[in-house]
Amino acid sequence: MTQSRIRNFSIIAHIDHGKSTLADQLILHTGGLKKREMKEQVLDNMDLERERGITIKAQTVRLQYKDESGDEYTFNMIDTPGHVDFTYEVSRSLAACEGVLLIVDATQGIQAQTIANVNLATQNDLTIIPVINKIDLPSADPDSVKEQLEDILQIESDQAVLTSAKEGIGIEDVMKAVAKYIPAPTGDSKKSFKALLFDAWYDSYRGVIVLVRVVEGRLKAGSRIRFMATNMEFDVEELGTFTPAPTKIDSIQAGEVGYIIAGIKEMDQTKIGDTITNANQPTENPLSGYKEAKPMVFSGLYPISGEQYETLRDALNKLKLNDSSFTYEPESSQALGFGFRCGFLGLLHMEIIRERLEREYNVDLLTTAPNVAFQVHSADQSIVMLDNPAKLKEMRSIDHMKEPYVLGTIITPEEYIGVIMALTRDRRGIQTKMEYLNPKTVLLQYELPFSEIVLDFYDQLKSTTKGYASFDYEFIDFRTSSLVKLDILLNGEVVDALSLIIHKDKAYFQGRELAKKLKTKIPQQMFEVIIQAAIGSKVIARETIKALRKNVLAKCYGGDITRKRKLLEKQKAGKKKMKTIGKVEIPQEAFLAVLRTDGK
Repeated sequence: MTQSRIRNFSIIAHIDHGKSTLADQLILHTGGLKKREMKEQVLDNMDLERERGITIKAQTVRLQYKDESGDEYTFNMIDTPGHVDFTYEVSRSLAACEGVLLIVDATQGIQAQTIANVNLATQNDLTIIPVINKIDLPSADPDSVKEQLEDILQIESDQAVLTSAKEGIGIEDVMKAVAKYIPAPTGDSKKSFKALLFDAWYDSYRGVIVLVRVVEGRLKAGSRIRFMATNMEFDVEELGTFTPAPTKIDSIQAGEVGYIIAGIKEMDQTKIGDTITNANQPTENPLSGYKEAKPMVFSGLYPISGEQYETLRDALNKLKLNDSSFTYEPESSQALGFGFRCGFLGLLHMEIIRERLEREYNVDLLTTAPNVAFQVHSADQSIVMLDNPAKLKEMRSIDHMKEPYVLGTIITPEEYIGVIMALTRDRRGIQTKMEYLNPKTVLLQYELPFSEIVLDFYDQLKSTTKGYASFDYEFIDFRTSSLVKLDILLNGEVVDALSLIIHKDKAYFQGRELAKKLKTKIPQQMFEVIIQAAIGSKVIARETIKALRKNVLAKCYGGDITRKRKLLEKQKAGKKKMKTIGKVEIPQEAFLAVLRTDGK
């Protein structure tokens, strides 16, 4: 295939605007799969993606398209996630493209994540083709969406393609637009081989499989390659593309996307964003790669059985290769033993990683309450990043603390402005912008403490607006706040895995609600359990779980009252002994109780 007939593009959109359905139709219409082989979300190969109806991992497929004049094109298409937690996955995919298909729902119009994705595409200097989807629905309003494209995104609506991916309407027009408007890739196939490693995963039989976009040169099977970041060398065993089934090819050249299998056994021998070159004729300058992803949410992952610690470590190592946007490091807890402190891009990202570990690697996990990273400024001017509240007691001479703030963008129908303002006010939000996108739709921007939105803000926003509002955020900076550490004590012992750092004004309310919630989650023991919420040495809330009581008087069917009292006193003495030596059993639900402290 000549380079001028190659088109590399991604599909981007707000969540649930029809990316995967459009990808299915493009595969079907170009003959990538036959109709009997098709299924919904054909590129979403994880059970988790199908169950939730979302795309978690970007997937690549090569398609062959012949236009009306008989010219043949090769389309390298990447279907990307839509949720804000997977923005890093989208940004990596865009680095391997020259253009994007921007999908906008004809019934909902432009949403918060639509704007964020357009900004990413613009930063990468990509050609944007707007695709207005779901035009077959009765509530569709394509003309209004065209106005929004021009007014909000400054994109010419003349090029907008009207489609219904579900009904197969306008698919040919999409492919024509891709061939016409998205530029062919640049790069000289005669120069030294240079390729960007933009994805990788571990296969039990083949080792590490890497997905690359070739920038310059040509690579053949049997060649020796070098990874420039790790300086490791390997012999290429197999080259191929996904059509969407893996298909072997003899070589890949400048402008193409494909996978390389080279007998790579160790996960740390590759790095996402690395430059791959020919070992015998290396290129001089590596590609710029990617910015490191900055985790925003931190949580502890502990194996329920201590014997699974090594299994969990290996699983995290393999998963890190497939998803480089999360981090992990070993840690230990008095309550839970040995585990790992993991950093995620958001709460959904955390949930997905935990479920993938349990399903794909058969590890039973216990997850601690998520928290954000704070800046701790000491009196000696040193600054420490604190991602675990339990570590705060080890720090001395703290001058002040700073918490992360994000700029949140909310797009909502006009009638929900009041409830959104009330919700953001409760979360210490500062309004910075309010703009009418059209007479019925409003864009609101707030500066919000990230700790206030990381738990249940998105759920509350969706429930109060009946699902109509959309939300996106980006990190701004760290700001000084009045923060305190809230400890939970069970029978006088601090449970470090339940500690929180929260704003002083909310400490009493949250401590009281958390104590109540834990009372419902922790099962009755053979002894009395006292739950206390404390700030330092000051207890601000207390709940008591009564002991399980056996009816010792059941066998006492007669006799004097002193006989009954003697049995009760004997039981009481036994309970006291159990109280001093017993350990409270805490279920997984108790550690997640902090996620909802609204009494539900």
